[in-house]
Amino acid sequence: MPPPRIIDVARTDLFTPQSDLEQRYDHKTVSALMRIRDEYQWTLANPDKPDRAFVDTMVARHGMSERAVYADLAVIKQLLPALQSSSREWHRWKANQMLLETYEQAKRRHDTKTMERAAASYAKFNRVDLEDEQVIPYEDIVVQPFTATSDPTVLGIKPIENLDEVVKSLIAKYRQETLDIEDVEFEEADLEEKSLFGNETVEPHILQ
Repeated sequence: MPPPRIIDVARTDLFTPQSDLEQRYDHKTVSALMRIRDEYQWTLANPDKPDRAFVDTMVARHGMSERAVYADLAVIKQLLPALQSSSREWHRWKANQMLLETYEQAKRRHDTKTMERAAASYAKFNRVDLEDEQVIPYEDIVVQPFTATSDPTVLGIKPIENLDEVVKSLIAKYRQETLDIEDVEFEEADLEEKSLFGNETVEPHILQ
């Protein structure tokens, strides 16, 4: 049976612990996956670096040929769109591991100040000081009733007495104010469209 393609393995197990990988895959596949993981982390840490910098770094770091590094680079570029959405959880797990390791090292040195800072950072990072959110079952969620009304007092507005009469008086007032408006004669402007646009058809909305 041929070994699995590294791109297929990386899509599912790029962040799987190495001990678990060794139980699933052969040594060559595990070594390639660990190398891809290192290259992926370098790419995330250096998003502005060109491909040439990636190649030079990996040739020096892993002792590979440029051709092999370019093959890895093609894998990385396929992985990035799918993995960036899930890498946040991996980085969260990694940060927790680093904090726990710092705490353990400080504990071995009896460095209580560093232990306290590591513990505080761990608690803050994981928000352990906040109460767990209470999830309400959907069947217990009650839809708030809404009732249509024409009563302006619900908005804190004082109602107008004899509203119909007020509306009629305003209409009469504004009609009276517009009696001196006169219609005037006008001519359509000659835009000389044929001389400007030739035989092209000009849509009316373009000239507005």
